[in-house]
Amino acid sequence: MTTTQRLTTRHEATPVDPTRRAATIVGWLFIVTYVTSISAKVGFYPPLFDGNYITGPGEDSRVLWGAFAECILIIANIGTATALYTVVKHRYPNLGLSFIAARIMESVFIGVGILAVLTVVTLRQDYAAADDQSAAGLAAVGDAFLVMQEWTFNLGPAFVVGVGNGLVLGWMMFRSGLVPRQLAVLGLIGGTCIVATGSAAVLGLIEPGGAIQLLSAAPEFFWELSFGIYLIVKGFKTPDFNTPEQTAGLAQS
Repeated sequence: MTTTQRLTTRHEATPVDPTRRAATIVGWLFIVTYVTSISAKVGFYPPLFDGNYITGPGEDSRVLWGAFAECILIIANIGTATALYTVVKHRYPNLGLSFIAARIMESVFIGVGILAVLTVVTLRQDYAAADDQSAAGLAAVGDAFLVMQEWTFNLGPAFVVGVGNGLVLGWMMFRSGLVPRQLAVLGLIGGTCIVATGSAAVLGLIEPGGAIQLLSAAPEFFWELSFGIYLIVKGFKTPDFNTPEQTAGLAQS
């Protein structure tokens, strides 16, 4: 009887952080977005832009793995937003939904890019033995789809990400104190830089995907990577909620 009481007392005295599981999920999903997005763009897609892919021998398996990686990226994108929403919905319901919407819009652009890539691969496979006249027209069609794929990147990861992951997420983390505010400031800076250069690219003021855009993405890159690692290692900090009711609501989520 005494032993049972001691075990019960010890169990009751151990606090359980209701946000720790959500932090781990969000952190690992952010890491997944890194692995899939970088592997697709750097590891799998380069053959698409080396010469005339659609009329050449092609590396279809490699490119298809890139498309599959981006499918996983879409799942991870939406997962980061929905998992995070369970933590921020009591204080920032509108901003939480805005982050979900931004992640979905980013995923829509990525999805269009995947369709463009799969279309190019299918056309190459179906018309690989086309005559010279047909190959010339096919090359123009392939170039059009590849340009579309590049623009989906410039509008999604190189623009919408700045709004969602940078400004919206950075502001929520800065105001709530769920992560160190110095870290959240990096997100605000990164989001501002990406939105600015993404707008300039759309308006034709800078070269889309050029050196300026790549350099401007550095703060956002380190913000998202640091954010994911911090949540895995540390979890969310104690939030700065204004009322006991909000804190109680968080604990019940």
